[in-house]
Parts: sequence; structure tokens; C-alpha cells
Amino acid sequence: MAATPPPSPAAIVVLTTVASPDDATALVAALLDERLVACGTCLPAARSLYRWQGARQEAAEVVILLKTTTERLDALERAFTRLHPYDVPELLALPVAAGAAPYLAWLASSVTPAPDGAP
Repeated sequence: MAATPPPSPAAIVVLTTVASPDDATALVAALLDERLVACGTCLPAARSLYRWQGARQEAAEVVILLKTTTERLDALERAFTRLHPYDVPELLALPVAAGAAPYLAWLASSVTPAPDGAP
């Protein structure tokens, strides 16, 4: 199967982290319910080292890969302020250069708001 460039709106992968599998499940479920993401892949057992409030920190985290479109990114960012458990959540949007056409079509249709506003 040949990979094709993503259709418009372009597909993106958004990277974030949370402290626990329960937090990951709750966040992804809420974002799915609001049709802001088509899929969230939770990768447990990550170890993050970072600087926070002037000191080096280390924490166990769950990495979440969220699949969505550029069209939904602003709404996703607004949802993060309401739903993400961190004060300063990681939200990095990575472009998708190409992908399987059926997957990209499914992704786009999964984040298209319903005409009546229903999920």
C-alpha cells in the first residue's frame, strides 16, 4: 500500500504526557467524546527528566500520542486548559508527511464535528 500525502485539513500527531494511566485514559476519553482526536495511544512507563521551577526533576509519566487534524488544533489546545491535569501541559503538534489514505480519511471523519453538535 502506497502512502499518500494527508488530505486537507492536514493530519497531525499531538504529543503530551500525564502522570498516570488513569489520567491518560480520562484525558483521551474526554477528547474523543468532544471529537477533538480520532485516537489516543497511551505509552506507559516513560521516564521524564526536565527542569521545573528552577530545579531538575524526574518523574514517571505516560506518553500520549493524539491523532487529529490542524483544523481541530485550536479547539484541542483550549480543551487542554480544561481537561489536562498539569498546570503547564506539554502540547507539541507534529506534522504527518504521509499516511495510508483510508486511515487519513478515517482520522479526518472522526474529528469532524457532527452537524447537530452531537458527538
